Amino acid sequence: MFDLSFAELLVIAVVALVVLGPERLPRAARFTGLWVRRARAQWQSVRSEFERELAAEELKRNLEQARSAMRDTDRGIRDADAAIRREAQQLRAGVTTTGTAPGATGTPDAAGAETDAPAAIADSAGDSVAMPSAHSSEPTGSDDERR
Repeated sequence: MFDLSFAELLVIAVVALVVLGPERLPRAARFTGLWVRRARAQWQSVRSEFERELAAEELKRNLEQARSAMRDTDRGIRDADAAIRREAQQLRAGVTTTGTAPGATGTPDAAGAETDAPAAIADSAGDSVAMPSAHSSEPTGSDDERR
């Protein structure tokens, strides 16, 4: 703490011996030691309190940053939820006004049109072999075998 060398301590001890005398020197040394211990304890107390206060300030700062991040995340989630609810409401409104789901049409599906296409091509070419269409009501040999 004071950074005194051995020679400096020896000089102080000799001066104290001369000034105080051999009778009062032990009591003065105890008294000085007591005050040095108290001063060190007080210094350590102030230092530890200062470090605790710094740690508390850092914790408060970290807590506020975490709260801010949570508020931002919550705001983002609420915005996304509101957007999803608006889209769902628009889809419901579209279904109730048209009576069908958006994108659905009353025309046959593309797969049915593709299966009818080979039969139409064969009929128009005038081939003697007729290809059965996918929607024909006549049973074929393969249908009989399954039953």
